[in-house]
Order: sequence, then structure tokens, then C-alpha cells
Amino acid sequence: MASDPLIINSRITLAGWELTEQFVLAGGPGGQNVNKVSTAVQLFFNLLGSPSLPDRIKENAAKLAGRRLSKEGVLIIEANRFRSQERNREDARERLKELLLEAAKPPPPPRRKTKPSKGAIERRLKEKSGRSEVKKMRGRPDRE
Repeated sequence: MASDPLIINSRITLAGWELTEQFVLAGGPGGQNVNKVSTAVQLFFNLLGSPSLPDRIKENAAKLAGRRLSKEGVLIIEANRFRSQERNREDARERLKELLLEAAKPPPPPRRKTKPSKGAIERRLKEKSGRSEVKKMRGRPDRE
């Protein structure tokens, strides 16, 4: 159980009881330490059932999470980049924070339709007729 809260930004803070951590054996470098100490961290966060997040952020985060989101709506982040348990724990929490910050970004402004200028239309038509003339000249000459 992660006891300290995770501050995402000025408006969003996840309570400590919402985050669950599990330590497992990690592969990779570390020598005998890898075989003895559970340094890898699995951070569990009930994304879809969290009271701390607005619905818009939950939906965006679910899209961003992809395969890391279980069918029950629990986000699972695995961290085993470092050799120490504490650094992996910080890494997992930081990755959760980055995902939620990305999900909290405002949507892009809607696209505004624009018309091409008169000059642009004229240039395009002039170029088309020029290409047409070039292609006509490639044909067989008329018998006259």
C-alpha cells in the first residue's frame, strides 16, 4: 500500500489509499541481488473507479493506457529500470503522473474552415492548363 498521496497538478491529487504497490523479482543486471531482492514494482491504480479524477480525464487516460488497463479498469504500471526498489517505486509513480498529465491536457481547438485566395485559385488553374498543353504536345503530330 502506498501511503503518501501523489500530487499530479494543482487540481488533481491521488490519495495514498488509491495506489497499491506490489514488489516482484526483476530480471536483468544486478548480480546475486536480482535473485534475492524483489526490486521491480507493479503499481495498481483503479483508473475508472477513482473519485479523484473527472470523467474526461478518466476517458483520455484509458485511451492512452492501452494494454496497461485491465478489463476491470485497473491501470498497471511495471517499473524495473533501476536496481533499487525505491528508485523503481519513484519511477512507477512518475510514469503514472505523466500519463495523467497527458490525459488532463485540454482538447485541441476545433479546425476552422478556410477558403483558398483568388490568387491561389488563379495560379492553380493556370498551372493546370500549362500541364495540359505540355501533355498535348507529347501526342503524335497531326497530318496536315
